[in-house]
Amino acid sequence: MDRIEENELTSFDSLAILEGLLFVAGTEGLTDKQIADVLEISESEVSSLCHTLAVKQQQEGRLFRVMQIANVWQLNTVPALTPYLRRLSLVPAPSSLSQAALETLAIIAYRQPITRAEIEEIRGVKSEKAIGTLIARGLIMEAGRAEGPGRPFLFATTPEFLDYFGLQSTSDLPPIAEIERQIRQNE
Repeated sequence: MDRIEENELTSFDSLAILEGLLFVAGTEGLTDKQIADVLEISESEVSSLCHTLAVKQQQEGRLFRVMQIANVWQLNTVPALTPYLRRLSLVPAPSSLSQAALETLAIIAYRQPITRAEIEEIRGVKSEKAIGTLIARGLIMEAGRAEGPGRPFLFATTPEFLDYFGLQSTSDLPPIAEIERQIRQNE
């Protein structure tokens, strides 16, 4: 039986195998190394293969897209499918973050790693509750301790933060100058 499956497998192209691997990996995704090991290709070929699959999926109007989030490749549904998935209760409706939590998250994202005292200095108010909420939601984490008196915790964003906002890395965040320009336009 295994021999038949192996023969069937050889009839698939590497894009089909890659799509199957990413489907099985789910939200954990796969690293370049994991994909390279399974497909017996170099890690440098993985990115090209994933991008080729993403283009093919888009051209064919497929409802799945290969995306790289936080240095892992994932197979995700297109946003247009979300309302239908919610009807099946497969995707929980996102609960919104408070204004304080959003402000705190933005500060951490742009200034990480950063201490609570530094966050509070920027915001001008206490941020303990907002930090607790963000940790509980998995959007930030303790990322070590700062040097100096009391060695306070440093906070940084998590891979879940990147996934939540559809970013590959924090370098994909819009420049602060662009955000300030939009705020001025909206005032």
